[in-house]
Amino acid sequence: MSRLTDCHNSYVRLRTALLAELSSDGHWIGELSSSALSTATAVMALRQVQNRSTQRFPKLIAEGVHWLLTHQNPDGGWGDTIRSHSNISTTMLVHATLVMCRDFPGEHAEAARSRAEMYVQKAGGRPALLARYGKDHTFSIPILTHCALAGLVPWSEIPRLPFELACLPANLYRFLRLPVVSYALPALVAIGQVRHYQGAPWFLPVRWLRDLARAPSLRVLRKIQPASGGYLEATPLTSFVAMSLAAMNQPEHPVVRSAVRFLEDSVRTDGSWPIDTNLATWGTSLAIHALGPDLPKTLISQLQNWLLSQQWRETHPYTNADPGGWAWTNLTGGVPDADDTPGALLALMHLERLGGCPPASEALNLGSDWLLDLQNRDGGWPTFCRGWGLLPFDRSAADLTAHALRALERVRGTRFPHEKEPTGNPSIRRFYAARERGLAYLARAQRSDGSWLPLWFGNQDAPGDENPTYGTARVLLALRDLEVWKSDMARRGITWLLNSQNTDGGFGGGSGTPSSLEETSWAVESLCSLPPEVGIPWEKVDRALAWLTASVDREDWRSPSPIGLYFAKLWYFEKLYPLVFGVAALRRGCDWLANQQGPA
Repeated sequence: MSRLTDCHNSYVRLRTALLAELSSDGHWIGELSSSALSTATAVMALRQVQNRSTQRFPKLIAEGVHWLLTHQNPDGGWGDTIRSHSNISTTMLVHATLVMCRDFPGEHAEAARSRAEMYVQKAGGRPALLARYGKDHTFSIPILTHCALAGLVPWSEIPRLPFELACLPANLYRFLRLPVVSYALPALVAIGQVRHYQGAPWFLPVRWLRDLARAPSLRVLRKIQPASGGYLEATPLTSFVAMSLAAMNQPEHPVVRSAVRFLEDSVRTDGSWPIDTNLATWGTSLAIHALGPDLPKTLISQLQNWLLSQQWRETHPYTNADPGGWAWTNLTGGVPDADDTPGALLALMHLERLGGCPPASEALNLGSDWLLDLQNRDGGWPTFCRGWGLLPFDRSAADLTAHALRALERVRGTRFPHEKEPTGNPSIRRFYAARERGLAYLARAQRSDGSWLPLWFGNQDAPGDENPTYGTARVLLALRDLEVWKSDMARRGITWLLNSQNTDGGFGGGSGTPSSLEETSWAVESLCSLPPEVGIPWEKVDRALAWLTASVDREDWRSPSPIGLYFAKLWYFEKLYPLVFGVAALRRGCDWLANQQGPA
């Protein structure tokens, strides 16, 4: 068979599998990997509540401990997923949970605790943990607090968090130089309070101030808790809050009761918890993009209506974000961000091109204005909040900036189809100004080798856990859409991507890392989307598509790679990722092959 036939057959196979994942509600939900980190924190939270109240969770605790014991890595540690390398953070959390649940019967449990302790000591313990996160206390202090609750770390060794600052107006947070990122306010309050409870500072004015701030900061915690009870729909963040308040002898506090309800609702049948409930909005936008013109016509209207219903039309209580954005999930714990908002905007405009009703102009206006307002002073886009900029997950990022620029360019063409140049219209000028500042940011963010680094995807086998394949592929798609693919930065990015191809024909997270279906798909989609004038070498794409079709034949898509990075660089894999990325790449690859004249 010809390469085109192989490519088309693989495409049909993955497309069928992707459509089979459509939920009965008319959108995609997907499934996030179970997480040792989430399971450890959830079990610790339930144990702390159980120890200080009449509430009992023997089944949940026992099944959670059993799941942890059966997923210990051979080296004695745990990774964030069952396919992740062991790391100091997750292993310290699991070890502390197993110590707290020492009454769990069996020699296997005692041996697992001993091996976990040896791993932590060998990995460097507390100093290694602090070195891993540096100045960012978003995750290191919660981990140490978790360990302190099990008696493994003295409270005196845990830095204090200024929880009293949560009582100030939300629009001041970005000026306060907080030691945690914008999304971690619940942890700032709850963990800051339990640290104060375990030992107030000697300086009396600070002690009095924090005593006075306890009640009002708890009211802030309650105010920003979503209806589901799960902060950001995230098990670790919600668990840290619950265990901290319970350890302050407040197991019956409304925040704790809601958090426990969330944990009970989100546990899986095998006793584990995922890192987050789901990425339904993100997965649905990706699926619409991947299927392109092959999206069944019968789905267009219901997908449009569903996506429009997910747009936030009020100020968000968590981040104080203006109306207009989209979150990663349709659940109440989601927060609008600069990756899901462009994804939803592009999906809505694509659905219109397929024959759907034109999206409500108000939705496009709100969404594009929301993105424009979020652009940082450096020209790039952060995830949630403009202007914080001190810590990694609040800074501008190349992948977010590229996605935002693509969406804004498409919206501009929809809102002002006859305006090809900046004019006297202030709205048009704003689009062009954002475009130029965004491109300037991408030029500065490009590394000396020609690649770009993303924020929300990584590769555990690459130096620094980075994934320049994703970042570069996403930026090149933006440069194509903005018609600047002839620029020097585009040329250098293309050269890097071509040179990073592995000898087997596939792509990993950069040269020398194993090829994966997801990463090969990113590279193939990007290269095959470029205009023919770029002159992508035929043999490069041919070899990549050969690897991709062989991967589909092996059914690699049934074993997703841990390439996703969650908050605080926690690893995850998602059931939909190899499907949506593979479908997008193979569809583009079929088109590319049909329009090329390669060797006979």
